[in-house]
Amino acid sequence: MKSPNQICFCDSGITYQDCCGIYHHGQPAPDAKALMRSRYCAYVLNLEDYLLNTWYPDTRPTTLNLTAETPLKWINLEIKQFEQTSPTTATVAFVARYKVNGKAERLSELSQFVLLDRWYYLAGRHD
Repeated sequence: MKSPNQICFCDSGITYQDCCGIYHHGQPAPDAKALMRSRYCAYVLNLEDYLLNTWYPDTRPTTLNLTAETPLKWINLEIKQFEQTSPTTATVAFVARYKVNGKAERLSELSQFVLLDRWYYLAGRHD
């Protein structure tokens, strides 16, 4: 686990405790971009419950099995674009870089988010 005073995994430049940590401990993300950043951090920290709880119920898988898969070493997150498409929908384009078995990889996605009682990840399209 990252020390609360260290810079957040999401590359925001602020401390984990003042960035994604507050969302991981229960405060709803104020917008889809903040939720995207917190979800990236949740993957880094293997916070499967957080990922499932912030996934829209109709598109959410039953499990992610993060610890059963080949371990990934997450390197960084780059938000390419954030757009509030309506009062209750938004998109975030991002690139996440990681290593698996020592080989560098990248995940490029355009993610869709929806606001109900709070923001949820709806679905993503990989580039």
